Amino acid sequence: MRVVTGLSGGVDSAVAALLLQRAGHDVSGMFMQNWEGDPSDAVAGCRADEDRKDALAICATLGIAFHARNFAREYREHVFAHFLDEYRAGRTPNPDVLCNREIKFGTFLDAARALGADKIATGHYARVAHGNGRFRLLRALDGDKDQTYFLHALDQQQLGAALFPLGEWRKPQVRALAREAGFAVHDKKDSTGICFIGERDFREFLSHYLPAQPGPLRTPEGETLGEHQGAMFYTPGQRAGLAIGGRAGAGREPWYVVGKNAATNTVYAAQGAESPWLMSHRLRADNVHWIAGDTPRLPFSCRAMTRYRQPVQDCEIREDADGAIEVRFALAQRAVAAGQSVVFYEKDECLGGGVIRDTDAPRGDWP
Repeated sequence: MRVVTGLSGGVDSAVAALLLQRAGHDVSGMFMQNWEGDPSDAVAGCRADEDRKDALAICATLGIAFHARNFAREYREHVFAHFLDEYRAGRTPNPDVLCNREIKFGTFLDAARALGADKIATGHYARVAHGNGRFRLLRALDGDKDQTYFLHALDQQQLGAALFPLGEWRKPQVRALAREAGFAVHDKKDSTGICFIGERDFREFLSHYLPAQPGPLRTPEGETLGEHQGAMFYTPGQRAGLAIGGRAGAGREPWYVVGKNAATNTVYAAQGAESPWLMSHRLRADNVHWIAGDTPRLPFSCRAMTRYRQPVQDCEIREDADGAIEVRFALAQRAVAAGQSVVFYEKDECLGGGVIRDTDAPRGDWP
């Protein structure tokens, strides 16, 4: 079988290609450049040139063909534009979900097929199973690295074309195998955060595209606490960056963002990690995608995550009157953010998910 592996220049995709080669497949590698930014990228954490060289070295070690493609235009049109629109609207988007659906299992898949590939492979920690005429997305054996949360928007055609060689492996094993294989990247640091921002300051990066507008920082009851640096920089549950000093009669508990009003450019904060202002029992989600292709019969009980690496939570999914869905949790959920993904599970199977629209957390004067 001819397989094109998406090589990021990191250890995971390198070992994915190695495992496929050892399994007897005709393997080649493709490096995807998905971002072309401003001149500061070279010193601010965007490591495209370094990563490309690492990917080329991996192919040389394996003795496989190396391909490189520039998908920066597609990324800006299908991922980054949406990212900016969501921040303008006061929500907190998750670009990795769109990147997987539109770029890594869309544009990349098309490019691989143009090279004659039967399948594509990536270094994601996930598994795919096939039975009864459909493909199922399963959680990885390594629960700490499982990435099905970011893959929940894939469809049957995309899953059918995908291989995830690391699904049965744990990260320490992957690094050990990379070291034995002679990959120079065996101890390369894992990439974290949003791919196109890298190690740079998030506020500084975003301000290039969305000029910051400082505004009032208040309690939900309306008391002024100070000034924020721009509502778009804050999300529910955030503690850092509030710059709220000691206040008479306020106690010693730390302050957390509990909401914001994009229309008035106001951010709200309250004390306590478990503040009632942060707790939700219900949420509504739209743009819901079911991996099987069919919507399950509602109401439907399963488990869900509202952020990556959160333990799955018992819930019931109901149909909402305006075409969205309502998710009711057995236990209150902390800091659920509009714009993020709610992802559904049944045992080890990822069923799909949607984009969080709003929650029933208490509100002050924010919508």
